[in-house]
Amino acid sequence: MDIRGKKILVIGGAGLIGSHVAEELLKEDVEEVIIYDNFCRGTLDNLAEAMKDPRCRIFEIGGDIMQTDILDAAMKGVDGVIHLAALWLLQCHEYPRAAFDVNIRGTFNVLEACVANEVERLVYSSSASVYGDAVEEPMGEDHPYNNWTFYGATKIAGEHMMKAYHKRYGLKGVGLRYMNVYGPRQDYKGTYIAVMMKILDNIDRGISPVVFGDGSQAYDFIYVRDTARANVCGLKADIPFGFYNVGRGIKTSIKELTELILKITGSDLPIQYEPAGQTFVTNRVGSPTAAETDLDFRWTVDLEDGLRRLTQWRKSHISEVENRRAKALA
Repeated sequence: MDIRGKKILVIGGAGLIGSHVAEELLKEDVEEVIIYDNFCRGTLDNLAEAMKDPRCRIFEIGGDIMQTDILDAAMKGVDGVIHLAALWLLQCHEYPRAAFDVNIRGTFNVLEACVANEVERLVYSSSASVYGDAVEEPMGEDHPYNNWTFYGATKIAGEHMMKAYHKRYGLKGVGLRYMNVYGPRQDYKGTYIAVMMKILDNIDRGISPVVFGDGSQAYDFIYVRDTARANVCGLKADIPFGFYNVGRGIKTSIKELTELILKITGSDLPIQYEPAGQTFVTNRVGSPTAAETDLDFRWTVDLEDGLRRLTQWRKSHISEVENRRAKALA
């Protein structure tokens, strides 16, 4: 899809990924970027940079994907849609009916509105949670659905609804299976990336960072700006339909992650190991090959560089970080 001169609706555009997506879109020759968000998790602070561009605006009537008439109004005249709105993993675990309503019925509402308004292309935010724990490494897109969480189930449902809409109505687009996304503007609600913020909190206080279990749990960490670029690549791609991993294909254990953060911060605090608590996935790394081939997406920020950028953001946004911490504890 040629996005020059096009209007793009970013659903969930005030969140961690969505706000970076908006900024990446504004680097392109688009006509307008419209933010559609109910600010359940996203914040106006996240949009401070994007809103400096006169081509970016927040949809003024509302931003909830459950309000189908308002959602339909937001899509009038829109050429492309990037759909990131969802309840997160722990919220889905605790409130499965709400997860069904938002992640499944809400995504159906988005698909329905796209077809009704003849949207040219949709990029849907899926998740590596559809895979569950890896049964082979790295996980290609044909890896089996080994998911055991309600969050993962909602994302599988979203993928299959999108697949059905493509088959029946010709809706074009791609679904992106994010690995573990981290970076500036992240909060404490991400199940696996929140560990970074908690480690940095402890280091700031001179307290040993805590690792649960032996720290061998391992994931594929991808920087948020790269993730945002993947969305733009998915929107611009010519491929009519497909699902793609968004990751680096590099596995990092929680122990290795903690040691790297200690190195970056110059801390000599020892790691404090505690008995393992609840965990949903212990081993996950995705192959980036298909996204490179079909979407022309390649990651650019390695983990050490990304963590340095995260720590710099924390230092320059102290009050914002404190607000996010307070909300997580409330």
